[in-house]
Amino acid sequence: MKPAPFEYFAPESTEEALSLLQQHGDDAKLLAGGQSLIPTMNFRLAQPAVLIDLNRIGELAYIRESPDGIAIGAMTRQSMVEKSDLIKHHAPLVFETIPHIAHIQIRNRGTVGGNLAHADPASELPAVMTALQAKFKLQSSNGERWVSAKDFYLGMYMTALQPTEMLSEIEVPDLPSRTGWAFEEIARRHGDYALVGVAVLLTLDDNSCCQQARIVYLSVGDGPVVAEQAAALLQGQSINDSLLREAAEVASQEDIDPEDDIHASAVYRRQLAKVLTERALKRAFSRTP
Repeated sequence: MKPAPFEYFAPESTEEALSLLQQHGDDAKLLAGGQSLIPTMNFRLAQPAVLIDLNRIGELAYIRESPDGIAIGAMTRQSMVEKSDLIKHHAPLVFETIPHIAHIQIRNRGTVGGNLAHADPASELPAVMTALQAKFKLQSSNGERWVSAKDFYLGMYMTALQPTEMLSEIEVPDLPSRTGWAFEEIARRHGDYALVGVAVLLTLDDNSCCQQARIVYLSVGDGPVVAEQAAALLQGQSINDSLLREAAEVASQEDIDPEDDIHASAVYRRQLAKVLTERALKRAFSRTP
């Protein structure tokens, strides 16, 4: 099918794009990489009256150090992140995750901001940014505000973005000292959406006890799902294989509530979550200095 008729704009600055958003509001859609939006428009699942193409706004594509970590412009291509030494140094969890996203052809066009704003519950980056406690800069013609990744996601394909706002920057803080990381997912074929995925961070204190743990899932709910009970179980404890196995069990049975669908049953997703979580926790622990 072909998309429904729409009015097209290609602004060359952030200010111009925000002005168009202010003018058209709910009738407009922002076009970044287009890897999700264009197919939904072709199937007429999305029928925006106005399309605002951000691809001429070079000022929104960058990776640079910030006072607390690293800043990523919303129009930065995923393949650019995949090759970035700055990302590898400051955000190794992001660096490890990016190759799991679809295929290189998709990553060459797909943008970090577009992926995050689309809010697909099966997408890797929302879960990873939630685990990393990243912050998102939301801009409009009236100003800007910062929202944590955890507060940004409100439900399936739902975010805190207002109709006149756009996500313009992602700030990822440096990892605390003595922090290990890991990302695991399983899909039927490489490049498919994951049946289950998990991002893990473990921070140890000076006594080698768990100071902080963060475990965040994708594909088990309407958005990123934080395993708070499993993380609390690890808090203050000396890490060993038995404890990590118990935490994986708690996370898979108590922290998530997956549903049956055509791809997998809820029981199967819980089993996958348990196996992947234990695997990720062990690898994160092995990376703690």
